[in-house]
Amino acid sequence: TDTTPYVPIPLCTRCHPHPALSLLPSSWCPLSPAGPQTTQLLVEPPWRPAVLWDLVTLTCQGSGTAGATTWYKDGQRWWQKGPDHLFVTKSGTYTCYRPSSGLSPPMSVLNDRLVLQVPARALLEGDRMTLRCRVTQDMSVTGVRFYHKDKDLGRPVSDTELSVSPLQLHHSGHYHCGGLVGSGMSQWQNSAPVTVTVHGEHPHIFTSPLLPRAFHGASAGGSLRIHRGVPPQSQLPQHPEPPEAPSPPPAPLLPGWAVGGGPTEVPAAPAARRGGLP
Repeated sequence: TDTTPYVPIPLCTRCHPHPALSLLPSSWCPLSPAGPQTTQLLVEPPWRPAVLWDLVTLTCQGSGTAGATTWYKDGQRWWQKGPDHLFVTKSGTYTCYRPSSGLSPPMSVLNDRLVLQVPARALLEGDRMTLRCRVTQDMSVTGVRFYHKDKDLGRPVSDTELSVSPLQLHHSGHYHCGGLVGSGMSQWQNSAPVTVTVHGEHPHIFTSPLLPRAFHGASAGGSLRIHRGVPPQSQLPQHPEPPEAPSPPPAPLLPGWAVGGGPTEVPAAPAARRGGLP
């Protein structure tokens, strides 16, 4: 039984530009420092926390061979010598490890009835940040309110989405949303809080078909605004049903080198001893 301790890593710290970033795919956007030398855990659709009722794909990006990827779920080693792509079928908190670039920041996949989502990218001063309050597909939500540090931001014009623009440092902190959830008798529910960090430096800027383009040139003293327009969301193509992958072997912590496969469905995970949101 593996007893390797789970080492939490902040979702995003100060981002630094790096010339090599221009060589990466256009959908790549750093959530932690040091550019390509740090293992990154990319999520598609590019929102966090991810929700299980979306078709969620996690991609481990770092130095070394794709087949050298080790996956962790809820703080426990879960799949050694796994592929670098996963189709997620279980809720939990995921991280991945590559020998040459280390452990990635965590990514949570929730199956809650009500979830607040923010863009899964580094958020900079002058950007626009869209907040999304979402419910499971068999439910509806009305009367949505958004909160920043428990302060009511009011009702959004578009019912379930609200944009903060231009972002300023004081917009950092935890956000959550609430609303009347139900298909018949509705009850008020609140989402789990999501922590947002706004950074004052502008690293290398990407133009991506998958991520909303940042807005820049904001003046100091920006305020919270509600916008009717919402950046288009990316669409993940459908994939044929892949074969079930084997369970993780009881091997040493550091993965060996092997040739990784393409997108693979996540195998059934063993019961986690501890976990939850970071």
